Amino acid sequence: MKKIKYYYNPNSLRYEKLETPLHVKLLRALGFIAGSLVTALIIVSIAFQYLDSPKEKILRQQYEKARENYDVLTTEVHKLQTQMVELEKRDNEVYRSIFEASPVPDSARVKEMEKLKEIQLVQKMDADALYTDIVGNLNNLIRRVTYQNQSYDEIEGFIKNKEILLAATPAIQPVNNKDLNRIASGFGYRIDPVYKTVKMHAGLDFAAPQGTPIYATANGTIKLAGNTGNGYGNHVIINHGYGYESLYGHMYRVSSRPGQKVKRGEIIGYVGSTGKSTGPHLHYEVHKNGKRLDPVYFFYNDLSPEQYDRLLKMAASSNQSFD
Repeated sequence: MKKIKYYYNPNSLRYEKLETPLHVKLLRALGFIAGSLVTALIIVSIAFQYLDSPKEKILRQQYEKARENYDVLTTEVHKLQTQMVELEKRDNEVYRSIFEASPVPDSARVKEMEKLKEIQLVQKMDADALYTDIVGNLNNLIRRVTYQNQSYDEIEGFIKNKEILLAATPAIQPVNNKDLNRIASGFGYRIDPVYKTVKMHAGLDFAAPQGTPIYATANGTIKLAGNTGNGYGNHVIINHGYGYESLYGHMYRVSSRPGQKVKRGEIIGYVGSTGKSTGPHLHYEVHKNGKRLDPVYFFYNDLSPEQYDRLLKMAASSNQSFD
């Protein structure tokens, strides 16, 4: 039962029934509603500040799972990168050194190799960025693996051609010199027999009687055979391939012709004293990529260690050359 309120009216000196006007009722209702809405908004804002909505909870769970998966993938990528670095190092420093091949530059393996700080980046990445980063790392590794496979295919070719390379490398003495008594002058600065000045002697002089056979020291193709007026007299140059060439000077007679294929140990001419020479001997040089090398380091196929040591000492002695 609704209570009826009265109030005392001093004008009429009577108790009269208290009636609330309609506009007052409306204002009160609106005030209540407005207060409720404001209170609700405050509560909701506070709640969303510290509590996740169901959708946010799902998204957060997905994000955490994605980050965990990313950490796992990053660890695997790092392992693969470490393995790739080791393979590339072995490729450059071991395998290619064995076969005298130039190392593969990193720029050829991969054009761009960025070092990313993964942990810091993960905190700032969304799912798309994480995916893009992983794909980039994996593509980078795929490129490096692909190029490394090509490099190993090339090394396999080196292995197959190693026997050919060894056969094309000068490895014996160019004249019969088993008793090691024919080296007259070694590689280095020697006294010129004509001008009596010290000059570079770019080969070895083997003293031998005229007509002594001269042998090719490795397989190859005759590049030059004859006298070109350069001081070597009748001489032969053999192109062995792989950057190697050998020169045989002052021959009495040349028994080979340009373009001819020769094998190691095959006779290519005979000792003489043509050109700038003071006596019968063979002047022998070894070139690698146009650079003259000391031939004494290429007599490892027909000498024992003791003989080779003796040969080194003889070739190192300072004396007058024959040419």
